[in-house]
Amino acid sequence: MIINPLIKYVSNLVDIYDSDKKLLSHFFKPTDFAKGTIIEKEDVVAKKLYFITNGFARSFFSSDGLEITTQIVGENKFITSFNSFTSGSTSKENIQCISNCEVFYITKSDYEILSKESVFWNTFCKQIYEKVISHNQQRSMDFIVLTAEKRYLKLMKEQPEIIQNVPIQYIASYIGIKPESLSRIRKKIIF
Repeated sequence: MIINPLIKYVSNLVDIYDSDKKLLSHFFKPTDFAKGTIIEKEDVVAKKLYFITNGFARSFFSSDGLEITTQIVGENKFITSFNSFTSGSTSKENIQCISNCEVFYITKSDYEILSKESVFWNTFCKQIYEKVISHNQQRSMDFIVLTAEKRYLKLMKEQPEIIQNVPIQYIASYIGIKPESLSRIRKKIIF
């Protein structure tokens, strides 16, 4: 059995046995997507959970003709329309590959089987959910208390790979400003 990046990532967070690794290898399948591919669409139920091993993806929704980026993830991160995936409700967002992406994915039905068959998976998922909830709470607070410049500086410090690899229009949307405002902030920071 090849130790894929997903197994390595999970192993760093929880103790898993060879039988657990076999379960992960059985249920998670590798695939590639080209830059610009929409891998989950709004107005349908999300059926897959993706683990990115290479590349960047974003979640976004449209409002008044504008695309609002709500999440940007890269290597060793999960992405899907989480509310839709977990509840079976219609998704309100799209998931798009910002670059060419290599991923491992699991279907919703296989996810449920894995959850029933594996204690390690439930422990792992609990840790991931807690991190996501904490991150989202901090992100909400940052939008309230930090200026756009400070949000950008925080992103630069905490996730420089996004600054280096993601187009400016997606970064601007993610931190809640227009691209031209972000350009002014970047010029100010450089000088």
